[in-house]
Amino acid sequence: MLEPRIEIVVVGTGDRTERLPPQVLRAMRQRGIAVEVQDTPNACATFNFLCHEGRVTGAALIPPPGGTVLTSPVQAAA
Repeated sequence: MLEPRIEIVVVGTGDRTERLPPQVLRAMRQRGIAVEVQDTPNACATFNFLCHEGRVTGAALIPPPGGTVLTSPVQAAA
């Protein structure tokens, strides 16, 4: 339904990597969409990297508990 077609979805599961239900992974695979599951900070980095490579990427990100703030290198230098 989306154009261009999503190649990969990066899933961030909070402060640690969690398993997705097998039926979710199967449904995505049947639609030709790869799934990468990581903790959210690493998922954000992976998403940015894939986008920079020009890959058609989607993301589902759950914020880590405790109000963790992710900053860009530009914000960190300020």
